[in-house]
Amino acid sequence: MDQLHFAMPQKFDTVEAERAHRKARLVTALRLFGKFGFEEGVAGHITARDPEWTDHFWVNPFGMSFKQIKVSDLLLVNHEGQVVHGRHHVNQAAFAIHSEVHAARPDVVAAAHSHSTYGRAFSALGQLLEPITQDVCAFYQSHALFDDYTGVVLDREEGRRIGAALGPHKAVVLRNHGLLTVGDSVDAAAWWFITMERSCQVQLLAQAAGKVVPIDHESAVLTRDQLGNDLVAWINYQPLAAGHSDALVGAYDES
Repeated sequence: MDQLHFAMPQKFDTVEAERAHRKARLVTALRLFGKFGFEEGVAGHITARDPEWTDHFWVNPFGMSFKQIKVSDLLLVNHEGQVVHGRHHVNQAAFAIHSEVHAARPDVVAAAHSHSTYGRAFSALGQLLEPITQDVCAFYQSHALFDDYTGVVLDREEGRRIGAALGPHKAVVLRNHGLLTVGDSVDAAAWWFITMERSCQVQLLAQAAGKVVPIDHESAVLTRDQLGNDLVAWINYQPLAAGHSDALVGAYDES
């Protein structure tokens, strides 16, 4: 057994090394979101908290395709919404939402939001995901509903309301808008978004097909405790990222 290899999240001796890692994983997640079709025009953003300046976060530039983003394109934004590193504009909706989510949840390293197809369709129902499959049980009593819509999120007060709705959970359904997920690593936040999007698709398909048989409360809680932590999310994300290496050509070019 001591000769078997099992990958675990990396540890870092310096903030510089940790920063470089977070930026690389952020670009990986953005490229995967692009490959999976989660883009809708200029909407969508993933953020990663800086390990040294913890009230700053790294984010994708406004108006750049997820599929083309490189490490050198990432922006570092401070708590006032100012770009302190980078050559592009920041998406104001990204700042309004993510700055308040990061402020409300100091345990969160990364947050992901995009206008994915099934997430948007499901959000229009104004309801939570039901425990109808093993995978979706990861979200059982661990996601929330922001039960309001007032237009494009451009002010921080709306971001605060979203952060309050998220509470201690890993995800929130933004009614008539889409999904937002968080994690203690970029990989975890990205995995929660991907599997939540797929869970929305499964629930919509199941409800359209007929009467859905839910998993009972005790079994759903047990399954959530087995599958619903950020380490499991990180583990699930590794083969997904590795299996789509074609999407990452040129992603780590610093020029």
